[in-house]
Amino acid sequence: MAGMSLDVAVPDRPPLTSGVDTTEYEDVDVQGDEYRRDELTTALDEGAWADAFERWAADTGLAASTWRIVTDLDLITEFDFFWDSFAGRVGYHAPGLPEDWRERNIHPDIDSWETVSSINAGLTELGQVVCDVLAEAYLDWDADEIDADDLPDF
Repeated sequence: MAGMSLDVAVPDRPPLTSGVDTTEYEDVDVQGDEYRRDELTTALDEGAWADAFERWAADTGLAASTWRIVTDLDLITEFDFFWDSFAGRVGYHAPGLPEDWRERNIHPDIDSWETVSSINAGLTELGQVVCDVLAEAYLDWDADEIDADDLPDF
């Protein structure tokens, strides 16, 4: 499925919601509560979002018709990125379509599990690419982040 290319404009970066506690996400386990979203927002605005989106779009398996579903549902705004100080990395929560998509009739062009799965997988991949780009080119936090006195005793 990967290896195709999606030729679309870079969407606006997601607003990072400082009020969201990562414990609300079922797909993330973050230790710590300083998410550094303001600094991440700055890095995303300084080019990390566009760089990551373009890298992802060059190799995604999402077709333009499937991408239209993502934009129609405004799923990009549901992304969240945050600093996970315990793991020493940027973490993310990717939006996704629910398992009961058929009953909820979310979008007229969603007609199969393949479509739902490709959207969910594609958005997860985008989240990881954003984290990779941030770590590679925009952030240098891990060196001074974890003090040995802050580590738990085992």
